[in-house]
Amino acid sequence: MRAVHTLALAPVLMVLVGPFFLNRVTPFMLGMPFLLSWLTLSLVLTSIVMAVIYYADQKAESTQQDGHAK
Repeated sequence: MRAVHTLALAPVLMVLVGPFFLNRVTPFMLGMPFLLSWLTLSLVLTSIVMAVIYYADQKAESTQQDGHAK
């Protein structure tokens, strides 16, 4: 498992651990209760993290095909 794959833990921890500490209605963010805003942010962050992992894997795969990998 490459180091970039550990980024995938961030959204999972946001969804599983975050509600224990952030379960409150106020403050409102974008008209939503704070917990709903937090979960929405984690959904967006999941997409960003998966894109970063995808492009890092593509780059690693292309260097392996060129014969420059260890």
